[in-house]
Amino acid sequence: MKAIMVMYDSLIRDLLEPYGCDWTKTPNFKRLAERSVKFDQCYVGSMPCMPARRELHTGRANFLHRSWGPLEPYDDSVPEILKKAGIYTHLVSDHQHYWEDGGCTYHTRYSSWDASRGQEGDPWQADLNVKFDRTTVFNATNQILERVPLYRNWYSIDERNRRYMDAEEKTPQAVTFKGGLQFIDQNHDVDNWFLQVETFDPHGPFYVLKDDRDLYPHPHEFVGDAMDDWPPYAKVSEDEKTVEHVRYVYAALMSKCDRYLGKILDKMDEYGLWEDTMLIVNTDHGFLLGEHGWWGKTAMPMWHEISHTPLFVYDPRFKETAGQTRQELVQTVDIAATLLEFFGLPLTKDMEGRPLRQVIESHEPIRDYAVFGYYGSQIDVTDGRYVYMHAAEHPEVQNYEYTLMPTHMRQMFQPEELQNIQLSEPFSFTKGMRLMKIKAGKSMGDTNSFGSMLYDRGTDPKETVLIEDPEVTERMKGYIAEFMTENDAPEELFERYGLKKL
Repeated sequence: MKAIMVMYDSLIRDLLEPYGCDWTKTPNFKRLAERSVKFDQCYVGSMPCMPARRELHTGRANFLHRSWGPLEPYDDSVPEILKKAGIYTHLVSDHQHYWEDGGCTYHTRYSSWDASRGQEGDPWQADLNVKFDRTTVFNATNQILERVPLYRNWYSIDERNRRYMDAEEKTPQAVTFKGGLQFIDQNHDVDNWFLQVETFDPHGPFYVLKDDRDLYPHPHEFVGDAMDDWPPYAKVSEDEKTVEHVRYVYAALMSKCDRYLGKILDKMDEYGLWEDTMLIVNTDHGFLLGEHGWWGKTAMPMWHEISHTPLFVYDPRFKETAGQTRQELVQTVDIAATLLEFFGLPLTKDMEGRPLRQVIESHEPIRDYAVFGYYGSQIDVTDGRYVYMHAAEHPEVQNYEYTLMPTHMRQMFQPEELQNIQLSEPFSFTKGMRLMKIKAGKSMGDTNSFGSMLYDRGTDPKETVLIEDPEVTERMKGYIAEFMTENDAPEELFERYGLKKL
């Protein structure tokens, strides 16, 4: 048995043709949907990038105990479990966060790994003569660049990188997929391997060359040297012309993702891999392109454009399910369990995700609700119809980072953060280990100030109208309390969110 996972970052469900979009060009996603099972009710778990990847490895929630960080010494990593069981695991990726302090323990869990350079603020090229001296079409970005030297340096890094990506074959996504295709060419006739092909695209900046932009001709080209493809994580203060333009640029990058997905499908056809190879195509989360008046993620509630994600799974044991759709609730944590079950390995004791086999085979549900969120932010839950976003009722209650790996995204915790730390008692999933208990600083995605919010997606699928329904609210709060109890959430979180431990 073999498995391939093709993973994207910030792939927006509603802009894919199989999910009903009628203006984007994604023929290979349509082709994939005809061969696989398409999941209509897939939701994120922990957000954003590395918290989601920790869930992919461990099959358990991250955001109740920890913000952005590496795998911990007590974590069970599915790629490593497969490796130890004699199943070769290979990662090829341009996702630069794997090689920063806050993601430094993920790639080494695989049997081998290959890195492609140049995405976003990846410190790759070193031509110091190149400076970022342009303006952007985004008001918030220009304000940040004026007052925060760190951001200007970050944009300068990207400016240098782009000068080395002036042809299709030099772009990080192209290099990444070339590595994945090479692995398939070399190993298609060998048994027992797992390949993860992971690109940072279509995450911002939405850098695409002219041929891709020309897929979406429109009258709103910006004149001059203003950066037009890197929206901030902020409220939209630009005109509709700008919003429309950015959507076209994102769509162009998504069509590039589609084109490279097609190369994987071609290899599946060429080598007859549909006979014995599982194919998973997924993303970590979505992205706002002006919906709800916002750009991006993390700075705002996790509306469905962010939290409701595409997922396609082809399981060669159930070829008759090709082209079918599933409405059962599933989440990111279920992918880890799905891989273990497919390779005939037992789930770990602490794994909360469940194999997708029963959903694929017989529409049998694996959960009644899905809980998701950012560390320190609103805790969200859906039952498939209602979405409830629960804000902290007592935000003054201190929350803590529980970790043995004190790193943020791009740096280690600073000495002042580590003064007067405590040792916590073990949690149920830490294999008897006590952890550092560190006072949390400002959360990357603290949306508690928005208050608690309830939507009925049955009548309002775009989540535009807040409703009040005390009975539904109490039921959803009960789901969150149950989830927190089962996840052995820290005691202070129950007080902070005004919930009772069950």
